[in-house]
Amino acid sequence: MHQKKHWTIEDATNLYGIDKWGAGYFAVDDSGDVVITPLGEKNGVQISLHAIAKGIEERGLSMPVLLRIENILGSQIKRLHDTFNKVIDEIGYQGSYKGVFPIKVNQQEQVVEAVCEFGRQYNHGLEAGSKSELIAAISMLNNRQACIICNGYKDEEFIDLGLYATKMGLKCFFVLEMPGELELILERAKAIGAKPLLGVRIKLSSKAEGQWADSGGESSVFGLTMGQVIDVIDYLKQEKKLDCLKLQHYHIGSQIPNIQDIRTGVIEACRIYEELIKEGAEMGYLDLGGGLAVDYDGSKTNYHSSRNYSVEEYCYDIVETIASAMDKCGIAHPTIITESGRYTVAYYSVLLFNVLDVTSITPHPIPPELPKTTYDLLDNLLETYNMVSVKTVQECYNDALFYKSQAQQLFKHGNISLRERAMAEDLIRHILIKISTVAQDLEYKPEEIRQIEALISDIYYGNFSLFQSLPDVWAIDQLFPVTPIHRLHEAPTRNAIIADITCDSDGKIDMFPAFPQAKKTILLHDLKNDEEYYLGVFLVGAYQETLGDLHNLFGDTNVVTIHIQEDGSYDFIRELEGDSVGDVLSYVEYDVNAIKQRMKNFAEDAIRQGFIKVKERTTILKCFHEGLRGYTYFEKE
Repeated sequence: MHQKKHWTIEDATNLYGIDKWGAGYFAVDDSGDVVITPLGEKNGVQISLHAIAKGIEERGLSMPVLLRIENILGSQIKRLHDTFNKVIDEIGYQGSYKGVFPIKVNQQEQVVEAVCEFGRQYNHGLEAGSKSELIAAISMLNNRQACIICNGYKDEEFIDLGLYATKMGLKCFFVLEMPGELELILERAKAIGAKPLLGVRIKLSSKAEGQWADSGGESSVFGLTMGQVIDVIDYLKQEKKLDCLKLQHYHIGSQIPNIQDIRTGVIEACRIYEELIKEGAEMGYLDLGGGLAVDYDGSKTNYHSSRNYSVEEYCYDIVETIASAMDKCGIAHPTIITESGRYTVAYYSVLLFNVLDVTSITPHPIPPELPKTTYDLLDNLLETYNMVSVKTVQECYNDALFYKSQAQQLFKHGNISLRERAMAEDLIRHILIKISTVAQDLEYKPEEIRQIEALISDIYYGNFSLFQSLPDVWAIDQLFPVTPIHRLHEAPTRNAIIADITCDSDGKIDMFPAFPQAKKTILLHDLKNDEEYYLGVFLVGAYQETLGDLHNLFGDTNVVTIHIQEDGSYDFIRELEGDSVGDVLSYVEYDVNAIKQRMKNFAEDAIRQGFIKVKERTTILKCFHEGLRGYTYFEKE
């Protein structure tokens, strides 16, 4: 629908915003492939995503595939620690920085294992909010210099696990989220013979903007009020355990888009930290929780899917604010902890899938002569089409809507035929397409004119399940960057939305990152008969795997992890086959063996009733059994 005569790679990069949201990890090469630049360096090693996708299929794994790029995870951890350490050195901060990864952000074993492996040299720790996560953290971390932060509700078994970890030399902090936990922790510590490491989660009055603002502030679910903090201090003094209180924790929101909110939270937290020191607590650790945002749309604004600050500014604001506050009251600089999960793993994973089919809105050509009809509907529509110009855009749009309604009513009452209605709809599409083209020259476009592209968009059917792989798109309108991973040297000409293969009308991507505001369509290429068309959804490493569900019983996708070498080669280091049909049926409590037996019984009954012959039974049951073993997504024959 939109064609540029001299299309360039730079045009493609700008259209899809790859240089804006890619954080230096993705680019477009001269052949039009999206490439991975694992070290965040445009002039460094480049690996074609299209080549990787084809290599995956040649190895026998079908699309969709979740691709994990180990090097990017390592680069993100390195970038965070190096930046904090650089700022600490420049400012002369007397404490240190320790990163912590919240397991809830991506609980997959391979992910947590990679975080521990790449984070070991930086003493990067883990945060656990349940017994399952705590057991995973204790077994995976194997680093006595790193921290394990225990948040969430804690029963006796949870506490015992953490206390035994402490006895074995791990820095395992119990963060008090509610008043009743303290007595049980001290009771179990006495029984086990361990000295607990305690922290308090404070409900700050400061609150962040953005999609997840309600996770922080005074009305948040977890954390202690100021009065409850005093109760904790008094109880610890009474029990002569105040020396166990080492850490102060707070959380004002995930994906914080505005740096001012981060700075405001740190200032308030420092005042409370100062008061805890004055009360006699030893302290030593200040945990700022999560919040470091990912710029999903590349706009570098305080929009909820972006951030108006760099990682450098984030680190400077935190370190400078804490140093200034502590120096002012003569308190030793604490160890700074942040729980930056989204930032750590979002860039690390890309969802790759092929397009199966397209429903095009391209209307039939306008015939040289319209058929004679009882009503003048078609003549009016043709006249409206011929009237479209820059000056008549709004008028023609209004007329098109009026005639569309008229066509529907005339058909409903039997006044026009199905062919006449179809021709009327074709003419309406011609009008809208012409309006959309002419409107490119308008200085100001009314809202309804801006929305025409969504009305005339094609539907590209992708081989994936939104609810399994991109649940936040459906649940909270999260924006993720989407782009073809090849053919970017060609100008895309089709306005489209992307539908998944579930039979749910919500299973679609119809909002795409763009500046100054998100767009309801994306420009894609025409499909070729002899070539697969691959799309990638980027920055999906945080939360999407954990939150994905089995809607329509589409299961986990195939997962492939690659590691890129310095010479530009890469290794497929892990392959995890996605769920089979039998797997997902068992997840929702079907007995697969019972299903097989029922199918055998039904086939026998079909023989007795004369529906099939005995020889056909084997073929039918074989097909049925292969279906149970098959991938839940579309497979090529």
